[in-house]
Amino acid sequence: MIQEYEPEATRRESGVAESSHANRGWWDRNADEYQTEHGTFLGDDRFVWGPEGLDEVEAELLGPPEDLKGKDVLEIGAGAAQCSRWLTAQGARPVALDISHRQLQHALRIGSAFPLVCADAGALPFADASFDLACSAYGALPFVADPVLVLKEVRRVLRPGGRLVFSVTHPIRWAFPDEPGPEGLSVSASYFDRTPYVEQDEEGRAVYVEHHRTVGDRVRDVVAAGFRLVDLVEPEWPAWNTSEWGGWSPLRGNLIPGTAIFVCERSEMGAPPAGGWGRD
Repeated sequence: MIQEYEPEATRRESGVAESSHANRGWWDRNADEYQTEHGTFLGDDRFVWGPEGLDEVEAELLGPPEDLKGKDVLEIGAGAAQCSRWLTAQGARPVALDISHRQLQHALRIGSAFPLVCADAGALPFADASFDLACSAYGALPFVADPVLVLKEVRRVLRPGGRLVFSVTHPIRWAFPDEPGPEGLSVSASYFDRTPYVEQDEEGRAVYVEHHRTVGDRVRDVVAAGFRLVDLVEPEWPAWNTSEWGGWSPLRGNLIPGTAIFVCERSEMGAPPAGGWGRD
């Protein structure tokens, strides 16, 4: 009987190419399990911003639903494209993009009347000014080594005044163990340690990578890419939600934030220089 190797979890540097390759493979391998485990919570045609269950119907972070009609919308890290399906129901024209072919097969399984595109968010295969809006619910940004590169690509494909809204794990969570119970309530690491979390195989090759950015880093990334930060939403845990999702739980959610949602608009002060604004 062949013993399957359990990836080793560590903290080490991981660049753009390694992170992209590792995460494409991880999502292809784990898409079936992910959709089985979380598909009911996500629904087939809901737009949920994170494990707290904040729904775009109530949040209106992309704008009032009636204003979405006729808008071209890019969903980045779409998974099974639940958000794009909801956008279609509002009369929008979404395009669902994901790095994982297997995730997009689940979008096909559920059904889609909109384009599905398998591509890396750091090299969007669209012409300049193709979209009115862009959104990403826990897609791409937590997993990329160069978030400014991705954000600049999103800015490029947005039309003047276009809005980008994306959600990520709240940066403060990186200081706590990823546990839903009481053990996840004590600080165990430095919030300021930006070393990526990497799972690697027996030969040291990354098979999964997540990148930590502080709140300040995320704000600087947004500005460096040529966006204006309109709002930063930290959803509170609602009483109705009794679910646990990895390290997210009612216990932790009532005490510390689990999700950060950045609402951004394309700045028209001019395109950022090649090196970007902010820190190198």
